[in-house]
Amino acid sequence: MTAEVLKYTLEQVEALELAPGSEHDNLEGWIPELAGEDDLRLALEKAFDYRGDVTLTLKSGERIEAFIFNRHTGATLADSYVQYFTPSAPEKRKVSYAEIARLAFGKDRAAGKHWEDWVKKYNERKAAGEQGIALHPEALD
Repeated sequence: MTAEVLKYTLEQVEALELAPGSEHDNLEGWIPELAGEDDLRLALEKAFDYRGDVTLTLKSGERIEAFIFNRHTGATLADSYVQYFTPSAPEKRKVSYAEIARLAFGKDRAAGKHWEDWVKKYNERKAAGEQGIALHPEALD
């Protein structure tokens, strides 16, 4: 591999690292109206992409504050589920779409935190000669 080809490849990688992120809806505090199956599916899809906690109220009346990290969409609500973590339990859990009566979007924990800011801090530390540095996420709270 020639230096010119290598340089071009590194420039491509650098451009990818600084590519703009996706736009996120401002869902903090949103309580979607779940009039039908499509409303529930759409709200749970947004909950999956959300960067904060969501409070699920089940048809049984149980309330679960959770971070949704996965979902499976089946043919029916009973065949569909979300997987989540709760602050009080280290193991992942899941609940069927059919059991969910209400959703409420909590605090957007990633609001105002951008990849570009992390890269800038890293480059400043690297330029100052600091050794053994890496990009680490900031504490959320």
